[in-house]
Amino acid sequence: MRFAVLILLLATAANATADQSMGERAYLEHCAQCHEGGVPKAPHKMFLEMMAPDAIHTAMTDGIMTLQAKDLSAEERVAVAEYLAKVSLADYEAPAVPPACKPSDARFDFDQPPLSSGWGGGLDNNRYVVAEATGLDGEAVRDLELKWAVAFPNALRARSQPGIAGGSLFVGSQDGTVYALNAKTGCVRWTFRATAEVRTAIVVSPWDAGDETARPTIFFGDLLARAYAVDAKTGELRWSVKVDDHPNATITGSPVLADGKLLVPVSSLEVTSAVDPDYVCCTFRGAVMALDAGDGSVIWKQHTIDEAPKKVGETSVGTDIFAPSGAPIWNTPSVDLDAGLLYVGTGENYSSPAEGNSDAIIAMNLETGKKQWVFQATAGDAWTQACMTPGSEQNCPEENGPDYDFGASTMLVETEKGKVLVAGQKSGEAFGINPATGELLWRNRLGRGGIQAGIHFGMAANAGVVYVPISDFDDGQEHELPARPGVFALDAMTGEVLWYRAHDDFCGDRQFCNPGISAPATATDAAVFAGGMDGLLRAYEPETGAILWRHDTTRPVTALGGEAAHGGSIGGSAGPVVHDSMVYQTSGYGIYYHMPGNVLLAFGPAD
Repeated sequence: MRFAVLILLLATAANATADQSMGERAYLEHCAQCHEGGVPKAPHKMFLEMMAPDAIHTAMTDGIMTLQAKDLSAEERVAVAEYLAKVSLADYEAPAVPPACKPSDARFDFDQPPLSSGWGGGLDNNRYVVAEATGLDGEAVRDLELKWAVAFPNALRARSQPGIAGGSLFVGSQDGTVYALNAKTGCVRWTFRATAEVRTAIVVSPWDAGDETARPTIFFGDLLARAYAVDAKTGELRWSVKVDDHPNATITGSPVLADGKLLVPVSSLEVTSAVDPDYVCCTFRGAVMALDAGDGSVIWKQHTIDEAPKKVGETSVGTDIFAPSGAPIWNTPSVDLDAGLLYVGTGENYSSPAEGNSDAIIAMNLETGKKQWVFQATAGDAWTQACMTPGSEQNCPEENGPDYDFGASTMLVETEKGKVLVAGQKSGEAFGINPATGELLWRNRLGRGGIQAGIHFGMAANAGVVYVPISDFDDGQEHELPARPGVFALDAMTGEVLWYRAHDDFCGDRQFCNPGISAPATATDAAVFAGGMDGLLRAYEPETGAILWRHDTTRPVTALGGEAAHGGSIGGSAGPVVHDSMVYQTSGYGIYYHMPGNVLLAFGPAD
């Protein structure tokens, strides 16, 4: 592809002025409506102008914007990329990657198997790190300081949660590169290039400490719905599988390794494609696919909606309407091996009529994928971004929202009376559910909710206490309740509020800043860590919510290799990672009108 681009550039280099006008014209005709405020979840033009030209071009040719750019010629795609980036592809020099490790720092340590093999610190998704693994007490938390930073080239966001094992820290990036870094120094042991952005956590297979015959594997998914298994020691590909054939399918929730199966949740960007009035809406159904972790073969696949979409009508412009559709799975499954069940939360329907599997918690049999029960929190929710895009109303379902996804992963929390399945919704509500039956035990409205609000991407739990971050992002909609950005602590057994820590507004005049918390929290005995959309990483005292420590990740830093970099809003499903006296946080969320950034920050106690 790069050779083809180069040939094209050489052929058109004699007329740079014409190319520039072509790029501007093509952008205004095909892109501006969405990227200049028409679609709140589309990156603003300001963000696009901060991207590298090759990243923009790749997004249009074989990346996330392929469908939207289908009517552009090859020349126009190059011209648009150069118009936005204000530099030609031929002249662009990619920033340096972090320095490679010396042989002594590159050795894979078989004495350090992973503490857990998933996004949530265990199959229960509690996001709790045991004290002996953290190496941090309250005093050490207060003394945390930045030790090093890694800048991701060509990136406006950093939303992959690292995995740690073998002395390596594994993390994905916006351009699809997965890095194996020395967990203490940040130097690069190896890199692997996926086909698109990696926003999932990196999951590492376990092994017995000291077993140098082990073949540890890392697992992750990319934005084009491909799951990967890669050798953790060498970075060599073992297998990859496309988990869904729908052109808008993607993987946003992290895969889960359980009982030899890799459980991959499948979501979709069709909610955005519907902005095109001529788009046939909608045909995607959320799903979980169970793969053999050894070879990637399919064991089973279960859709959230049993019935395949069929034509149910036409829009006002004569485009077919298909239903039922949607109910994507944005989050990471939780698993109870003893019960033989997995639990996922779903999003809204994409077309009318809405049905009973959207905005729901679903329990599935771990061996077969068969649904065991469904708890629907919000009925009648069908929505696409066409509902808030002038001129695209044809693909807005009759229900028109309220778009109350379960973006946050479910958690199996141990209480005095047994396990409670805790779920958090963009409505701002938290739920306690009987994991065996789906019976509602309690519900509590904490935030006002909204399209990017409420409980967005994740919670944490420790000793029967649930820590609930609230986003309550200002989405321009009218709400009956005031915004409540900050953190709640709840009793897992009853849903009773134990404390609430409201966020002070540190945004000032920062553009695209918001005081809420979108990303999931991480709990330890010494502190609860959570990164905010204001760019601050905070540590809360678990008993009271008092702020023990905070760091502004938007500050400019000199990354390893000498590159200037900075963080931004902390969003998506990449929460803090705490391990061996270190705290790691990716920062930057240059999408959906949040602050861009491109760093992985590593903190440790002051020397």
